[in-house]
Amino acid sequence: MQKTRHYSRSPITQAVIDLQIELSNDVTVEHLSDLHLQVQADYPQCQNLLVFQGQIMGVTKVEETASQSLMGYGFFSRDRKQIVQARRDGFSFTRLAPYERWENFRDEAQRLWRIYRSLTTPNRLTRLSLRYINRLDLPLPFEDFKEYLRTVPEVSFDLPQALSGYFLQLQIPYPELTGILVLNQAIIPPPKAEVVSVLVDIDLVREEDIPNDEIQLWELIEQYHAQSIQIFESCITDRSRELMI
Repeated sequence: MQKTRHYSRSPITQAVIDLQIELSNDVTVEHLSDLHLQVQADYPQCQNLLVFQGQIMGVTKVEETASQSLMGYGFFSRDRKQIVQARRDGFSFTRLAPYERWENFRDEAQRLWRIYRSLTTPNRLTRLSLRYINRLDLPLPFEDFKEYLRTVPEVSFDLPQALSGYFLQLQIPYPELTGILVLNQAIIPPPKAEVVSVLVDIDLVREEDIPNDEIQLWELIEQYHAQSIQIFESCITDRSRELMI
């Protein structure tokens, strides 16, 4: 196993813990608004989360209708760096850059989840996701993305080798975690002209056998975090690491 590294210039732009659930029918959106009463000191800003539904009907002609319904609420910290979503289908906690330490992120997510769970009493958990979105700013000039990345698109030698953009998605099973890695990589707009920015989006997902027991659930999330670190390190080279030290 690779040694865990700490980077003074963290590439993480967004970290998300998402837990999807199955609720009984008697739990309404109004129950979710009670969560804000318990967290508004830290998350004073509230925003409705709407879901849009469309329908096409007709035999001789097409008629389009659309409707929207309230699915939950988003609560924002004063600096809008931390976001809580309380929905009828689940809960999520997001931390935007600067991301400091896993322990801070995990503990706050756990605190908020316990409040959400006490208000909703889910029948079962249906999906777990731990996601890290990273941005690597690669200084120009360089000849090959392989100087910085270990997973890159392979371009036929019969084609020009320069890339002005790309999007790559890999879905890799992780049987030992009963999960799947969804790895997205793409060139994104850079913050300045002297670099090429690459998104490295690591999403570990589990959709079966998610424990309802709190201790077992957070032990599993801890395992997913450890694996996420190893995945990120497996995606980059030492030249990328030098940019973050």
